Amino acid sequence: MINNNSRAIPLPQPIAAYYHASDVYDYDLLAACFTADAILVDEGKEYHGPEAVSRHILKANRDANVITEITNCVEKNSETVVTATISGNFDGSPIPLDFHFTLNNGKIKSLNIVVADE
Repeated sequence: MINNNSRAIPLPQPIAAYYHASDVYDYDLLAACFTADAILVDEGKEYHGPEAVSRHILKANRDANVITEITNCVEKNSETVVTATISGNFDGSPIPLDFHFTLNNGKIKSLNIVVADE
């Protein structure tokens, strides 16, 4: 679930669609956010293609009952970096994460999720 305070931070359309789809656990909507050759790197593991990426994100979010509070969004080089505080049923909650998005033709080509620089 996305914290309502997050809505005040403007996001590029494909990234806003990603957070909406993951918030409502909509597999098809989430998969549609990614290019056919999309890559997700999360917790040191790689997931390839929109189906594998979507399955992982939705499972992780559902299993941990994740709440996302977006705190910042900046353009860095060729990436859009969204910083969010993630809380839920997991060790270390809450944790600040950086979501490094690379976009291509209105879709997410890559997403690398890492602990935020503090």
